[in-house]
Amino acid sequence: MKLGLGLYRHMLTRDNFDFARQCGCTHLVVHFVDYFNKGNHKTRNDQPIGNQDGWGYAGNSKPLWELDSLLALKKEINEAGLELEAIENFDPADWYDILLDGPNKKNQIEEIKRYIRNLGIAGIPIMGYNFSLAGVCSRMSGNFARGGAVSVGIDQVDQRPIPNGMIWNMTYDTEGAKGYVKNVSREELWQRLAYFLDQLIPVAEEARVTLAAHPDDPPMPVLRDTPRLIYQPQLYSKLLNLNPSKNNALEFCLGSIAEMTEGDVYEATARYADHIGYIHFRNVKGKVPHYKEVFLDEGDIDMIRILKILKDKDFKGVLIPDHTPQMSCEGSWYAGMAYALGYMNAAMKLV
Repeated sequence: MKLGLGLYRHMLTRDNFDFARQCGCTHLVVHFVDYFNKGNHKTRNDQPIGNQDGWGYAGNSKPLWELDSLLALKKEINEAGLELEAIENFDPADWYDILLDGPNKKNQIEEIKRYIRNLGIAGIPIMGYNFSLAGVCSRMSGNFARGGAVSVGIDQVDQRPIPNGMIWNMTYDTEGAKGYVKNVSREELWQRLAYFLDQLIPVAEEARVTLAAHPDDPPMPVLRDTPRLIYQPQLYSKLLNLNPSKNNALEFCLGSIAEMTEGDVYEATARYADHIGYIHFRNVKGKVPHYKEVFLDEGDIDMIRILKILKDKDFKGVLIPDHTPQMSCEGSWYAGMAYALGYMNAAMKLV
């Protein structure tokens, strides 16, 4: 097992690479899309804390997918003593018609194939994604963790229809979009995912890149009046069976799995360990539709037990905190991440 840190686009600096290394990380997971609240960039100490609505605008990350940019980023990360393990999430502007089965679907699939080939040439082994129309929404932030630390959770599920021009909770069309995204059956959404995998898995196999699917977050069967796909642990099996391949894998989020109303997070970890690309190592209290994210050592999940299962299964991938409560001090994001990474570093050595 390897310790990593996830960084958003605006955080891709040498100072943050050094911070990761100082905390004991050996690997990074990088997001090319910045998530921020449209018109009101809600942060603490310049780091996102999450918001219930409107994660800003899509469409600004495309140049980062060019091979020269990928190679330059990887070189800078390597010079800081780290490895670039994965890119996480496509920009909604690059694949909205793949998700919506729209008129530009085939052109967007070809562009995504080019991205995967570029990752392969650059030697970046994993691409994480979340096949969802509503994306991550319904979250609110508050003093939910120990000592009043700021974290995120949900108490009310957003079922408002998605406006046209928005997908994955981000706006990609700011002009002329009227009405709402057409509701579809869950089976039709599964068919769209099957098309996505059928088109991309052969390219990923050739490029030696693993596609890793995140479960729904929050794991509700319906969100914003649209169906979800991976909202119970057993549904990961359906995804894997759509296109059996070692390059069809899971971005395994422990928090999302624990929030699900069926199954068991320990059983799911053991069941899917051989199919995991990398792990979001975070803890929660409660299940949907009422849960809060908390520090690693105060939630419902026995994180040491999870690590022991992963060790028994000989899991050799990367674990990142994903996100974690922020502490009430200067540099609150850094303090929260340092706490999480210190816990993870010690716990991994313990087992």
